[in-house]
Amino acid sequence: MGQVIEFNEYFVMAMIAIAAAICSWSGILTGLAQGLAAAKVAESVSRQPEARGAILSSTLVTAAVAETTSVYGLVIALLMLFGNPFGIW
Repeated sequence: MGQVIEFNEYFVMAMIAIAAAICSWSGILTGLAQGLAAAKVAESVSRQPEARGAILSSTLVTAAVAETTSVYGLVIALLMLFGNPFGIW
């Protein structure tokens, strides 16, 4: 038979904290990506001012879709942090 590995609650809580920290990176990276996209939008509007309406409307849709990843990361991080699998807090 194989060896049985037991994890105590401190190890599990530490892994949950690390996983939540990794999930929080989704918000940070989404913010950086949206900043780069906004810079490119400002550049394209300055190059072609007559297409301003079409550029801005497509940018708002793209920003809304991109923002969902950071919201999902936040929800998962909060669920992991406050899910409390052992009832020790």
